[in-house]
Amino acid sequence: MNPYNRQDKSEFRALLQKYMKLKQGKTFSFIEEDEFEQIVEYFLNQDNQEDALDAAIIAVDQFPYSSTLVLMKADVLLTLRRYDETLEAVEKAELLNPNEISIYIIKTDALLATDQQELAAEVLESALNLFEGQDKIELLFELSDVYDDYEKFDKVFECLKMIIEIDCENEEALYKICFWSDFTGRNEESITIHNELLEKNPYSELGWFNLAAAYQGLKLYEKAIDAYQYVVAINEKFDFAYRNMGDAYMRLKKYKEAIECLEKVLMLSMPESVIFEAIGHCYDKLNNHAQARFYYKKACHFDNDDAHLHYKIACTYMNEGLFKNAIKSLQNALNQHLMQPDYNLALGKCYFELENYDEAITYFGNVVRVRPKQITGWIELLNCLYQAELFEEGVEYAMVAYENTDTKPIFLYYKAAFYFANAQSKEALIQLENALKLKPKLIKQFIEINPSILRNQSVVDLIARYKSSKIRKH
Repeated sequence: MNPYNRQDKSEFRALLQKYMKLKQGKTFSFIEEDEFEQIVEYFLNQDNQEDALDAAIIAVDQFPYSSTLVLMKADVLLTLRRYDETLEAVEKAELLNPNEISIYIIKTDALLATDQQELAAEVLESALNLFEGQDKIELLFELSDVYDDYEKFDKVFECLKMIIEIDCENEEALYKICFWSDFTGRNEESITIHNELLEKNPYSELGWFNLAAAYQGLKLYEKAIDAYQYVVAINEKFDFAYRNMGDAYMRLKKYKEAIECLEKVLMLSMPESVIFEAIGHCYDKLNNHAQARFYYKKACHFDNDDAHLHYKIACTYMNEGLFKNAIKSLQNALNQHLMQPDYNLALGKCYFELENYDEAITYFGNVVRVRPKQITGWIELLNCLYQAELFEEGVEYAMVAYENTDTKPIFLYYKAAFYFANAQSKEALIQLENALKLKPKLIKQFIEINPSILRNQSVVDLIARYKSSKIRKH
C-alpha cells in the first residue's frame, strides 16, 4: 500500500526523517504502530527489502505484541528467502493472534520454498477449522495449489468442491473444477455437484457449462449438447460453449450442426487455426472437398509450417482426382517431415495415378523403410512394381514383405502373381497353393491383381480344388 495515499507527501517525509533519526540513534522519537506499517510498506514499494526488514525489526522491538508488525517482518524475510527466520517470526505471530489468515499463508509459502509440501498441506488443513466464509475460501485455494504442487490431484478436486459448497458462484473455483473433474476422471461426481448447484442457481452459465463438459467427458454427447444449449441461452457470447458443442456434434457425426457452432466461435473470438481446421474436417466428412480445402488453407495462414494441414489439403485434391495439385501440397508437408510415412504414401499414390511409377516406387519405398511391419506400404509398393512390369523385383520384394510382416499370406499371393506375370508358371502355382493352404479367403485379392489370371485353367483348377476341400470339411 502506498503511504502517499494516506497522507500528503510532506507529512510522510517528516515521518521518514523521524524514523531515520531513530534508526541512527540520534534521538528517541515515538513512532506509532500504524506509522511503522507505512514505513515498511514504503520501502517494499521502493523494492528495498533490506531497509524494509530493518524497519520491521525496529517496529517489532518497539511493539513486540503486535501480530501485524511481526507478520510484516515475516513477509519481508520471506521475500529475502530467509525461510528459517520467516518460520520463527510466523510462529511468534501465531501465538499472538492465531486467527490471522496471513500467518498460515506466509508459513505455507516458506514451507513450499523449502520443499516441505506435505507439512505445508498439514498447516493449511489444520487452519481450515479456524475460518469461515471468504477467509476459508482463500485457504482452500492455497491448499489446492499445494496439493497440485505435490501431485495430490484428487485432493485438488476436493478443495474446489468445498469452495463451491461455500460459494456456489465462485467463478475461479467453477473454472478450475471443470478442468480437474476431467483430469481426475471424476466427471460423474461433477455432474452431481453441478446439478445441485443448478437447483440453487438455475441461471449459472458456468454451472451449465461444467455440467455439459462432464457429460462430454463421459461421452454422453447428446446430454452435453443439451446443457451447452442452456449456456448459450443464458449467455449467447460464451464462445467456449459453442466450441465444445461443435466438438460434441462432430463426435455424433452431425457435421452440419458442428459447422454452425464452429462458425459462431469465429464470430465471437479471435480466429484460430484449430477452428478453421475443424470446420474443414466437417466439410471433408460431408464430401464437400472444395469447402474443406478453403478452410484448411485458412488454417494454414495462421501456421504455414503445420505439415499436417498441407497433407489435409492434399487429401482434398486427391479426393477430387487432382493429383498434380495434391503433389504440390504434399511436397510442402514433406519439407517439414521428410520421411513421414503418411505423406510419402500419399505422394506415392499420386504418382501412381499419374503413371509415374519410378517416383511412386521411391515414395512407397520410403514408407516400407519407416514402417516395415505394416502391410499397407508393401501392398502399394508391390502393386506399383506390378504395373511397372518389374516382375523380378516384385518377386524379391514380395518375399521381403512376407518376412517383415510376420509371414502374412497375402504376400505369397503377390509372389505367385509376379511369377505368373514373368511366365514362371511352375513356381507361381507352388506359391499359389502355399497361399491357399494358409488363407484361402484372400484369393479375391489375388484375382484383383490381374483378373485375366482366371483364363489360366491351372489356376482355376487349383482354386476349385481348395473350394471343394473346404466344402468337404464342413
